[in-house]
Amino acid sequence: MKKILLASAATLALAGAAHADAHGPVTLGISLGFTGPLESLAPPMAAGAEMAMAEVTASGLLLGGKAVTSVRGDSTCIDASAAVAVAERLITSDGVDGIVGAMCSGATTAMLTNVAVPNGMVMISPSATSPALSTVEDNGLFFRTAPSDARQGVVMAEILMDRGIDNVAVTYTNNDYGLGLANSFAEAFAAAGGTVTLVAAHEDERADYSAEVGALAAAGGDALVVAGYVDSGGSGIIRAALDTGAFDTFVFPDGMVGQALVDNFGAEINGSFGQFPGTDSDGAEIYHNMAAAAGFDGTSAFSKEAYDAAALIMLAMQAAGSTVPADYAQHVMNVANAPGEKILPGQLGRALELLAAGQDIDYVGASAVELVGPGESGGAYREIEIQNGEIVTARFR
Repeated sequence: MKKILLASAATLALAGAAHADAHGPVTLGISLGFTGPLESLAPPMAAGAEMAMAEVTASGLLLGGKAVTSVRGDSTCIDASAAVAVAERLITSDGVDGIVGAMCSGATTAMLTNVAVPNGMVMISPSATSPALSTVEDNGLFFRTAPSDARQGVVMAEILMDRGIDNVAVTYTNNDYGLGLANSFAEAFAAAGGTVTLVAAHEDERADYSAEVGALAAAGGDALVVAGYVDSGGSGIIRAALDTGAFDTFVFPDGMVGQALVDNFGAEINGSFGQFPGTDSDGAEIYHNMAAAAGFDGTSAFSKEAYDAAALIMLAMQAAGSTVPADYAQHVMNVANAPGEKILPGQLGRALELLAAGQDIDYVGASAVELVGPGESGGAYREIEIQNGEIVTARFR
């Protein structure tokens, strides 16, 4: 269970004062890596969050008819100073009432500890998955609709064993996300009876990964787990492995699963596989159709989670009767979980109506939301594989 820091009454009062305009619109910040190693995933995520905001605005039911506007900020994923600067701008200059983000674990930690907590701001990340975020000191202000990599490591180990692969090498991007996932997977794989021949870090944005791949190839393994970023070093590792013949089967965690993967490699990686958060729920199908009608890819990794993150902030505000983060933070878990009427994508107006009447809701949303423990997703995954140069769904776990 995460530690809870007790803010003084004066601190909370100051934080609330910045968000106490009873007549103005609600403003939500969207802080994602619009540039950097996951930039191809950011647009469908931002579009998902903004679609939830548009839905709530159109209903006219949020706190007596408040509109919701968005302000985007580029946290870059890997530049902590840029992430901090964006958080400061969103809170102090743009005056946001909540933040959807950040995208990557390192940026999220930097924003949360240096800016959001001192300013009493709620953050709900749709994609930061480091296990360390489960115990971060956050004053009860941080939540995530993506599951911890403590869960992903177990799921990845299960997938490999089910496919009859019990001997792998692992490379990970040298940051909080990569290290946390690599450690989680290695522990789970060993417990399942598998052997990890080598766990080695790689740096992003390098021109040549032949040395890293050479060491991994020397250690051996029937597949290479690439816990990296599809728009950066992860793809560089794959290219070097394919060009040298070191590996021909790859395992892709969530940071590697995106359209850029098949754009980069196509049929060269046929037979490779992986996973990212996802469900085959009714809500997911509804969301996919809503996104298609809005002109973006709702099947993209973490897009559904971004819609849900924005929705939870707005629904918690309605439950609290306030846009002040210190007020509505304590309602996030309540609107996300049973009891109450189940709420799917496209039903945010109905949810607002129920909450205004003092009734309970159970927000299921696009990603089958169920928040556990320290306010994070319990974790369902879509297992994928590469067939004929395309990403196809193998099953859901």
